Amino acid sequence: MQLIILDRDGVINEDSDEFIKSPTEWIPIRGSLEAIARLHRAGWRVVVATNQSGVARQLFDLDTLARIHETMHRRVIESGGLIDAVFFRPRGTDDGWRCLKPLPGMFHDIAERLHTDLQGVPAIGDSLRDIQAAQAAGASPMLVKTGKGFGTVSHPDFDPQVPVFNDLYGAVNQLLGN
Repeated sequence: MQLIILDRDGVINEDSDEFIKSPTEWIPIRGSLEAIARLHRAGWRVVVATNQSGVARQLFDLDTLARIHETMHRRVIESGGLIDAVFFRPRGTDDGWRCLKPLPGMFHDIAERLHTDLQGVPAIGDSLRDIQAAQAAGASPMLVKTGKGFGTVSHPDFDPQVPVFNDLYGAVNQLLGN
C-alpha cells in the first residue's frame, strides 16, 4: 500500500488568513474530496500533516479542532474516500517546538508511527514550509497552487525542481497516471 501525505488548509480545504476556527468554516476545495477518494480506491494510504497554531493562539480549542476534523473525515467518506490518520501540532511558531513545519519532526513522527521510510513518499502542500518539511524528511514534495501555493511558486527559496499542479485533483491525476 502506497502512502501519501497531504497538508490540510490550502490543499484539501480553503485556507484563511484568519484560520479555520469552526466546522462551518471548513470548506473543501473543488475536486479535493474526489481526489482523496480516487487515492483510496487505488489503494493509497492517505495521511494529513497540519500545523494548527490557532490552538496555541487561543483562536479555537482542541475540541473544536476535533469537530473540524470530524467534518473533514465525514465529507471525505461521503465522497468515497478515507483519511487514514491526521497528524497535527497545536503549538505556536514561537515556542521552539521542533515538530512544526518547516521542520521535519511531524514527518518523522508519521514515519515512526507507520513503521515506514518516507523516501519517495509524495507530500503535497501549498506553502514553502510544507515543501521544506517534506524535503528535510526525505519525502517527495509536490506543490499545489491552491491556498498559498500560487505565491509560493514565486518565493525566492522555492525549489524549481518541485512539481507544481493547479490543485490536489491535478496532482492525483499525475500520481495515478490519468
